Amino acid sequence: MIGTKVLEERESKHNGHIKVSRSLGMGTYIQAEGLTQSGGVVGVIWKPTIKKIKSMGIDINTCLILGMGGGTAAKYVRLFWPKVKITGVDIDPVMIDLGKKYLGLSEIGVKIVIGDAYNFDPKGYDLVIVDIYKGEEFPEKFATENFLSKFGKNKLVVFNRTYYGEKRPEAVRFGKILEKNFKNVEYFYPEANVMFLCSN
Repeated sequence: MIGTKVLEERESKHNGHIKVSRSLGMGTYIQAEGLTQSGGVVGVIWKPTIKKIKSMGIDINTCLILGMGGGTAAKYVRLFWPKVKITGVDIDPVMIDLGKKYLGLSEIGVKIVIGDAYNFDPKGYDLVIVDIYKGEEFPEKFATENFLSKFGKNKLVVFNRTYYGEKRPEAVRFGKILEKNFKNVEYFYPEANVMFLCSN
């Protein structure tokens, strides 16, 4: 992209090669193995999604984000619910560090937990966002009955999946799994992704 400047590059045992860039059109963004994880185009995905959730009229006092990354989803949750208590879980301290350094993660007001989202108890949160990627891949353990059975007492659980090329059939299969585990599954399509809005 014209006018793109690389600000920092790091290696992560969880996400491989991580690069922070800034461009005229997209602002500052973090990529892992070439896929933009936070900032930039990710805002185009999360802003309409969070706006959609807001329009559903659900009372959101607590929010859990599994796969915190650089904090883009948290930024929009804070925008629409200024007083919400947000907890963010991420296995990768490198991603959290870069989010604080370049994307203003420290200013959003998030309780950050470094650890495997698979082992985190989601009970007691009104809104849960599952936004977990390892590079371009969605780890399969987060599509298992064992993981999905942890949700039930939450008002809304949102799963983010990429939805282009060979990712489409994978996302469709995942939707079918969700439909077996939740009473209500609504499909919402921001740019290049599908969001599954799930409730019981």
